[in-house]
Amino acid sequence: MSEASEFASSASEQSPVEPRTPITLTSNAVVAAKAALVKRGTPDASIRLGIKGGGCNGFSYVVEFEDNPPRSRDRSFEVEGVRVIVDRKSLIYLMGSVLDFEKTMMKQGFKFKNPNEASSCSCGTSFTVK
Repeated sequence: MSEASEFASSASEQSPVEPRTPITLTSNAVVAAKAALVKRGTPDASIRLGIKGGGCNGFSYVVEFEDNPPRSRDRSFEVEGVRVIVDRKSLIYLMGSVLDFEKTMMKQGFKFKNPNEASSCSCGTSFTVK
């Protein structure tokens, strides 16, 4: 057996690789999302991520509970047991983002680390895109 066919044979025996999600959730975000869903009494609901027009810089991030199934134009995926739904238009601006959960003495909440963000306001809730 040639070296190339040995490699192909061993590669096909490996477990499949999970497809990469368009938005990454940190372990802090996963824990916070699960806790919020349980506290709300809807552990099987989803988290909807998105953007909307407004704020100091043009766009604001949206993080909300979603009790309904995804709409036809939504993209849905799961990260460590947390179902995430994003509408296609928002996904254009959120692709590659990391959602984290920060807890400081002054505030706590979800925070996007978005590679498509050109600038943000000092409060951190609105942004402009590249």
